Formats: sequence, C-alpha cells, structure tokens
Amino acid sequence: MKKQISILITLLIPWIIQGCGETSSTESASTQTESVKLGGQSAVQDADSNPNVVQVALGSPDHSTLVSALQAAEYVDALTNVGPFTVFAPTNAAFDQLPAGTLESLTQPANQRQLRDILEYHVLLGVYKVEDFAPNRKLGTADGRSLLITQSDDGSIQINGAKIIGSVAASNGIIHVVDQVLLPE
Repeated sequence: MKKQISILITLLIPWIIQGCGETSSTESASTQTESVKLGGQSAVQDADSNPNVVQVALGSPDHSTLVSALQAAEYVDALTNVGPFTVFAPTNAAFDQLPAGTLESLTQPANQRQLRDILEYHVLLGVYKVEDFAPNRKLGTADGRSLLITQSDDGSIQINGAKIIGSVAASNGIIHVVDQVLLPE
C-alpha cells in the first residue's frame, strides 16, 4: 500500500506543479491583457479626486477639438501624469481659425510627431498663474522652445499673441484657456 501511494504521489506532483504553473501564467496573461486594454494613466478612474488637466478638458464642450488632437497625438497619458503642468488650451473656435485642412492633416497618423510638437508647445512644466506672467518674459515649453508673455493695453495677458480668456485649476496643474492655437515658428 505504501508503495502504491508513493507511486501515485510521484506521478501527481509533476502534474500538480505543471497545473499550478499554467494557472499562474494564464492569470498573468489575462492581467497583462486587461492592462493593455485599459491604457495608461489616463485609464485610471477616480470620481473622488479633483480632475486633472485632461479630465477638465474632457468636461468642457469648448475643448472637444483639443481633446481629439491630444488623442490623435497619443499625448493624453502624458498630461494625466502628476505634473505639475501649465496648459494653454485653445478653444474649438481657436482651432477653427487655422487654415482649412490644417487640423485634418495634422491628425493623420503620418503627422503624429508634428501634432505632438504643436501640443507640447502649449505646455509649460510647473504651475504659472496669470499673476505670475511678467510682460516680455520668455518661458520654456515642453517641446524645448519658448513662449513670449506680453500684456495688452487693457491689462490682459497674452501668450505669443493669444489672449488668456480664462483659467481653471486642475489636480496636476492649471489650464489657461486661449483664443488662438499657438504655432511654433
């Protein structure tokens, strides 16, 4: 009897080990697949925290074109990270001022890098409130270029000629709504 149990255990141990290993790798593959489907940081759902800059834009009907551009450039995850960021967010009307066909061309996969460069030109690292903007000051953008701050006669602040028409705080920075798309020269 002891010999039969010993033979049975000898036969079952490799099968049990193999079975456990398969379960683990299957579960691991399933978890990896779910992670890929969910996406990066932007896929994290949290209804209790303050919205980040992307979530604020998603909630604004005046920024649907900006959100579409962020998605086409695959730049959403970058702006949902901790930051802090200062984002100059052109309105839909600002995008409408671009020459006909420009936005359609930029959102093509072949032009993704160029679109991303333009979007990064709208981002500063750090939080800059309107009162922090000193006239004739240059600030470095996320793409390595710089923007010029000016002040018009009526006291409004402009970024490369685009007027700041509103500001919204976000959990990972601040958004300044602007009336023009900022294009690098």
